Amino acid sequence: MTTDDQQALGHWINGEHCTSAGGATFTVFNPSDDSPFSVVAEGSAVEMDLAVQAAHDAFQTYRHTSVNERERWLANAAAMLEERKAEFVDLLIDEAGSAISKAQFETGKAVSFIRAAIGMVRQVSGKTLPSDYPGRISLTWREPRGVVAVITPFNVPLIKASRLCANALATGSTVVMLPSEHTPVIALKFAELLSEAGFPDGAVNVVAGDGYTIGDSLVTHPLVRSVTFTGSTVVGKHIQQLCARDNKHVTLELGGKNPLVILNDATLSDAVQGAVRGMFMHQGQACISSSRIYVQKGIYPEFIKAYTGAVSKLGVGDLRDPATIIGPIISDRQRERIKRHIRDAQDKGANIVVGGDWEGNRCHPTVLTNVTEDMECHAEETFGPVVSVYQVEDLDEGLVAANNSRYGLSSAIYTNDFNSALRYARAIESGMVHVNGPSVTDEAHVPFGGVGDSGFGREGTEADIDALTELKWVTMQTKT
Repeated sequence: MTTDDQQALGHWINGEHCTSAGGATFTVFNPSDDSPFSVVAEGSAVEMDLAVQAAHDAFQTYRHTSVNERERWLANAAAMLEERKAEFVDLLIDEAGSAISKAQFETGKAVSFIRAAIGMVRQVSGKTLPSDYPGRISLTWREPRGVVAVITPFNVPLIKASRLCANALATGSTVVMLPSEHTPVIALKFAELLSEAGFPDGAVNVVAGDGYTIGDSLVTHPLVRSVTFTGSTVVGKHIQQLCARDNKHVTLELGGKNPLVILNDATLSDAVQGAVRGMFMHQGQACISSSRIYVQKGIYPEFIKAYTGAVSKLGVGDLRDPATIIGPIISDRQRERIKRHIRDAQDKGANIVVGGDWEGNRCHPTVLTNVTEDMECHAEETFGPVVSVYQVEDLDEGLVAANNSRYGLSSAIYTNDFNSALRYARAIESGMVHVNGPSVTDEAHVPFGGVGDSGFGREGTEADIDALTELKWVTMQTKT
């Protein structure tokens, strides 16, 4: 896709593309070389209001669609996305800077999320309850909340769009999506696909633009009943305050500084593989990356040698080459953050065991040791291919260090001792724990989310039934 002589791609509102008031547009760049990728309509509060109104109007009838209809439309969408996998893989490579292995994984995962949402349709149910009063029938049922605001990130734009839109649609709600300004084309093409799958006009709407400029107009819109956001902790807390003011339901999936603990009895090859995958998928631009690794001293030298050897061989080539793992960092802002963290660590005495250099917009995978608490990378999320490795005496010290964080999203441990694994799982302060597996793990039905500054609430098919519906209590008095 190029920008030469092409018309700007419009917002998706009420089943069709539309321009912005005044014809405002912005350019989306390919992060590999910062070349123009697409021109997209730039939204304002005006377009946001049109989108929310369209979703609200559609909700009046969509909420009453049959389970058969919603199941069929979701099944159509999953099949169509699978058929058009190559198109979305290309978009993920050229717009989001994904290596082909990550792009293929993300597209496949998106298909599975939509298919999982099909099962939600018949799970939106209530139950009958006993009553204190003779002749009273007491029951509950669930009703869709209404318009759901879906705010998605740049790093996994298709995964988040598929999960959050499909789950909302499965429960009978309608959607207004605000994608990252770095990856709006993926969101707009996905919305088109849902329309082609049969979803009524207005059921899914997308407004493109800068979230810092127009995000509040979506979150605070009086017709928006629920908000789900994936992004930075700073923005998430701002959204939480706005939702609290209007008493709106909110789900937040925010940042992470995720720990990986490796004990002496771990299988070294498995631990190294998990540490590589858990950190460097999508060049560390993942909220669940294990950017803090704590290795027990008995295995530390051997682990460092094997780990840095594996890291130094990660491919940094053509994104369409299956051997390539490390792609570009999404923007200048993110690149400067990574450079600052590495420079600050160096200046304060950290050792760069491997990496630290750049090739265009790509940061070579970087392993740091001798990292101390006064360094930015110690506690702050770098969101790039930079990992700190620490030596610890035992599990006790590893747990204390792992819990020394304001974040609590994902975590992992490698050990062959059942008691150590269970103790870690119980004591670690995080929303997700993986034993002998990487921190970068997700499935459609699981409760995905964290604690502390890593989020509020959970995503997933079961969790979203609670998040996206209202429970209503109904009684009917009969004559005895």
